[in-house]
Amino acid sequence: MEIPRLLDGRLKFRHLVLVDALSRQGTVVGAAAELHVTQPAATRSLHEVEDILGVPLFERGPRGITATVFGEAFTQHARAVLAQLTQAGRHVMELAEADRGTVVVGTHLAGSNVLLPRAIAALKQRHPYLTVIVREASPEALLLELEAGRVDLIVGRLTAPSGEGMVRRTLYDESVGLVVRASHALADRPGIELAELMEYPWILPGPQTALRREVEELFTRHGFGLPENRVETTSFLTVRQLLLETEVVAVLPSLIIRDDSRLARLPVPLEPIGHSVGLTLSATRTLSPSAEALIAALEETASGMAPPA
Repeated sequence: MEIPRLLDGRLKFRHLVLVDALSRQGTVVGAAAELHVTQPAATRSLHEVEDILGVPLFERGPRGITATVFGEAFTQHARAVLAQLTQAGRHVMELAEADRGTVVVGTHLAGSNVLLPRAIAALKQRHPYLTVIVREASPEALLLELEAGRVDLIVGRLTAPSGEGMVRRTLYDESVGLVVRASHALADRPGIELAELMEYPWILPGPQTALRREVEELFTRHGFGLPENRVETTSFLTVRQLLLETEVVAVLPSLIIRDDSRLARLPVPLEPIGHSVGLTLSATRTLSPSAEALIAALEETASGMAPPA
């Protein structure tokens, strides 16, 4: 019986790691730097895996490399294999060390301020020696991390249904509002129109987020372009400090300001902007005991979070 070419001993795990890095970095130089190897070594390894497969995985150009249709397909499988190996190693360690496992959770603005800290606190009460690693990034970057097994789950806004290898579970629904500091000139004024706010500085979500696209559509419906005086960020620490120190107007999920008397929500309706906060998981991987424990804490915490008035 003929041995499949990928199982004949020539393909190494370093090849899979390299293909993943090349796909994310977009250059051989960037991938080599990430993996701490020389550029010639990275190029040689890429030639090796292309020779094994018999097809080109990347097209070389003046600005870097672009995955071919073969490269896109193989990268997806390479990440799945790497994710399974990462999960297997951690699962064995957790079984051996009982309550001393590790869970890696990715998050972005809509999941990081209230829900996740409370859930981690509850988890640590029950499992004090379980390590929780929190990674904050854009939703798109976190999905790549989840696909490659570098994070176990993502907590944040759900912008798509389950599918394409991902399972999404809703934890709660939340509205989005315009927020200023409590001492802002507009904080106590009723009947504010969106037009009045266009003269103020704004904080908008990053252009890579679904919320940003919805805010842009809101402006367009009212005949406005983007505010010229603006900051774009998904860092809550940056948003909060700017709110407290300036006259800026920010677009934020309602729960973020719920327990902070220094901030106020303006009475400007943003319907239909709102969102569901929940979990994004890999549909193809078995969760570790540590990940299951964090998910249970997240679900319990979310059930006790009444929607803001």
